[in-house]
Amino acid sequence: MTDNNNNIYPIFNRMLAREDKEELLKQRSVMIWFTGLSGSGKSTIAIALERELHKRGLLCRILDGDNIRSGINNNLGFTEADRIENIRRIAEVSKLFVDTGIITIAAFISPSNDIREMAANIIGKDDFLEVYVSTPIEECERRDVKGLYAKARRGEIKNFTGISAPFEAPAHPALTLDTSALSLEESVNKLLELILPRIQKK
Repeated sequence: MTDNNNNIYPIFNRMLAREDKEELLKQRSVMIWFTGLSGSGKSTIAIALERELHKRGLLCRILDGDNIRSGINNNLGFTEADRIENIRRIAEVSKLFVDTGIITIAAFISPSNDIREMAANIIGKDDFLEVYVSTPIEECERRDVKGLYAKARRGEIKNFTGISAPFEAPAHPALTLDTSALSLEESVNKLLELILPRIQKK
């Protein structure tokens, strides 16, 4: 007698696959990973993109500092080790969303090529679209409503990316957006051109 004959429910002995979820949602999932300096416009673009995709009947999930640092990563600080662990957890959570057929949008400084490479390897490089929000630091400082750059320049905030900690620009991003030169609408339209062919079910 085979194992299958011993199984009372042979048809139901596996978890539903990603393809099953994508068929239900009528979309293909992907990871859209925004990287850039604080104040570059990552979260603003992510929110606008989510709204445009939602209008098209596509299910998305945004992950950013507000919903991650206040929850799953609320025990992490800003040391180098904590920054790595922060991105590792985000990538693992993102992989779960992508495997559930959900278009996942992450907006994190993620300042080094190594840290973004780690995220891409966890999520899967075929599913990982890196978007570099390349807004110059002068513009980011000009927009700085929280005064974080000013505090960093006074030494009140340690390891602040762009001031006292480095930022490595991606070498080969899927898309680069400079929000000092592009409007929000123009940025979102460029993203839609990149993303829609990948996520729409035929």
